[in-house]
Amino acid sequence: MSAADFEGLVAQALDLIPAELAAVFDNVVVVVADDPPADDPQLLGLYTGIPLTERDSSYAGVLPDQITIFRLPTLEMCDSIEEVIDEVRITVVHEIAHHFGIDDERLHELGYE
Repeated sequence: MSAADFEGLVAQALDLIPAELAAVFDNVVVVVADDPPADDPQLLGLYTGIPLTERDSSYAGVLPDQITIFRLPTLEMCDSIEEVIDEVRITVVHEIAHHFGIDDERLHELGYE
């Protein structure tokens, strides 16, 4: 799958965010990269920033948080376009949840592995 097609899937997943959550999805940029960090080659997504639950009155003038979705490991783990679509959606939701302060343990309890 081309980088442009993959980016389109990420955009579609972002479009599925409910309006009430999108309204508070603040100071975040979402990017697609081919490869994850070398120390975690299986990583599908990464949230870097300060979750909303940790922001206080001193939060101002900072660079945007970043959600990175990694294309190549996602494509490697999926056997069909349908699986890629599902995995991209799950990964985007997972990383957005981190922006809202939801940790991996709670995500697993909610069924996001």
